[in-house]
Amino acid sequence: MKTALITGASSGIGKETAFVYAKNNYNLILVARRLENLKKIKQDIENRHQVSITIFDMDLAKLNSAEELFKKVTNTNLKVDVLINNAGFGIYKNFIDSDIEKEEQMLLLNIVTLTKLTKLFLPQMIKRGNGNIVNIASTAAYQPVPSLASYSATKAYVMNFSEAIAFELKNKNVFVTVICPGGTQSEFGHTAGFEEDDKFFNNMPTAKSLAEFIYKAMIAKKTNAIHGFKNNFLAFSNRFAPRKLTAYLAHKVMN
Repeated sequence: MKTALITGASSGIGKETAFVYAKNNYNLILVARRLENLKKIKQDIENRHQVSITIFDMDLAKLNSAEELFKKVTNTNLKVDVLINNAGFGIYKNFIDSDIEKEEQMLLLNIVTLTKLTKLFLPQMIKRGNGNIVNIASTAAYQPVPSLASYSATKAYVMNFSEAIAFELKNKNVFVTVICPGGTQSEFGHTAGFEEDDKFFNNMPTAKSLAEFIYKAMIAKKTNAIHGFKNNFLAFSNRFAPRKLTAYLAHKVMN
């Protein structure tokens, strides 16, 4: 059986992705800060599926956490066939008003840890001649987003980084897929600082539907996969609009 490592696996998209991969007979390595959540997810999955699950409670928003995780995985003799860089968060504030330490943590998690984990696990996949890396970006990657300035910039990095290394690996039988979801029912809004609006959030796609989409996109070896017809249309439309207009429209949407 193959093994998938999923970061940010204690809730939302990461949790649902764990269930989807277990259903498709993948052993799992689940990584997140909240140990009790991970233990419950492990038990729930093992009650439903005959898979092996290893959990690591770690804060990946810390410097050198990627190296620490890689060392833990290596020391347990686990082989990672699929790396899913899902962990990430946003800050919903004007940049001038945001906490710089929180901004730094976001940059470390969304960019540095993702890049390092890719760098660390990729050589093993190339050596074996097979593997998949799935990076979770966002439709925010397609335009500047006022009030989510740093977050949208991190996701633009994730998208461009993923597409570039996908091209570099085209003859290695190792495939990189970047997933670009729009708004999704998860803990993202609460963590980012959005005001609670059940009607608004309940109209978003579920984390479960996105998790199914992630698995199908990986199996199809897609390089860039945007979740949802509306999001596909908006991302395509942005190509023809002036940059100032896309920033203005993103600002109106966020408000």
